[in-house]
Parts: sequence; structure tokens; C-alpha cells
Amino acid sequence: MSVKDYTCPPDSFVQSINIHTLLPQQEPFVMIDALKHFSMSVVETTLHISPENLFVEQESLSASGMLENIAQTCAARIGYINKYILKKDIQVGFIGAVRNMEIVCLPKIGDTITTTVTIVEEAFGISLATATIKLGDKTLATTEIKIAVKEE
Repeated sequence: MSVKDYTCPPDSFVQSINIHTLLPQQEPFVMIDALKHFSMSVVETTLHISPENLFVEQESLSASGMLENIAQTCAARIGYINKYILKKDIQVGFIGAVRNMEIVCLPKIGDTITTTVTIVEEAFGISLATATIKLGDKTLATTEIKIAVKEE
């Protein structure tokens, strides 16, 4: 099956996936809890901010933690494509660029954030995307991110 022919799975299936099977990162560096939605152009994840999170500073998730959460949301998308569509191993990705990052508010311990990444363009193993982190209906951060995937 080619990526172009793939039809999106139901959210109930996506939400049942153990996120650790999609990511190259391991605990305690995993910055997403669950895949909430997957399509070829949009992926959505959640993260509950716990006091044990490596990126928590002064009772809030740091800006670095928010960026890592966005990068891992991109990684979950790539991991899903590799595992469920292309039937191959998880690939390591790298942040190529971050532009226009705006942080309105940092989420606090106990909050559960939702991160949405929308693919704008893909070519030659590089994805250009926009990302939004929300707490309920409130937008906490937005950015543009470029992710490069290490070829095998």
C-alpha cells in the first residue's frame, strides 16, 4: 500500500495505540501521552503536565518543553506512517527550523494540553508544518516547524 492510497483510521483505533511504539524517544523524555487523531495532513496529541516532567520549571511546562511536545507530535505522525502504512521501523527525526514561535501562556502542572500539527508541505524527507498547543479552547502557543527525517 502506498502512502497516497491510505485512508485515515477511526480516532478510536488511533487512541488505542501505545504512544511508545511510535516514538524513538524513551522515558523519561517522552513528551506526549496519546495520539488523539491521525490523518496524512493533521495529527493531534495530548499531554498531561505532571510534576515529574523533565521540562517543568516553577510549576509550568517550559517553552523548551512545549517545543519538544510539538516535535514529538511530528514524530508520532512519522512513527504512525512507518509502523502502520509503510510497515517499517521508526525513524529518527531532527528539528531543522523553528519560525514565528509565539507562546501566549505556559501550561501548569495538572493541565492537559492538546497539540495539533498540520503538514504544509513535504519533500525529500523534510516536512514543513504549523503547530498549535491548546488548553481547552485557549491557544497557548503557535509555531512553524521544519522536521527532517534521517534516512536509513
